This record gives sequence, C-alpha cells and structure tokens, in this order.
Amino acid sequence: MKITSVNVQKVEKEGSRMKGKASVLLDDAFVVRDIRIIEGDKGLFIAMPSKKKQSGGYRDIAHPINQEVRAMFEREIIDAYNKLDDEEKKDEE
Repeated sequence: MKITSVNVQKVEKEGSRMKGKASVLLDDAFVVRDIRIIEGDKGLFIAMPSKKKQSGGYRDIAHPINQEVRAMFEREIIDAYNKLDDEEKKDEE
C-alpha cells in the first residue's frame, strides 16, 4: 500500500487543539477523508475519522491496523501540513 496523495486544509478555531484536516489517497484507488491534525502536548498527531456511539464514546470509521501504517499516515500528513505552513509564512513575507 502506498500513499499517492495527501490534501491538507488548515483549520483555525480559537481555543481548539485541532489544526487541520487531511484526506489521503491510497494507491490512486481509495480515499480516507476527515483525518484530524491535532496539537498535542508532545507536538502534532493525527486522529482518524470517527463516529459518535450511542453510548457516548467514539469509534474510528477507518484506521490503520498496525503501528507501521499509522506512522506512515502520520509522517505523510504532518509533512504536508508543515509544507503548507511554510508556504503561508513565505507568502506573508
């Protein structure tokens, strides 16, 4: 499996730890949307799309099965987010 495209949109909500949303295209054949980019205590991380359960908790709709694939998603998404951030800073100069 290969990530063939990552699309990131920044989200600016005052007081929110969510910094953006991403869509990931896999093998030019399957897309996962609404992956959240969150600012945590140790830096950025991703949260997979989820649905609220009737019991009150949340359940992932789609998610990596192992740590290797999760790390691949996180690396690609955060790199794309940082590139977008760098481009915005250059535009401001």
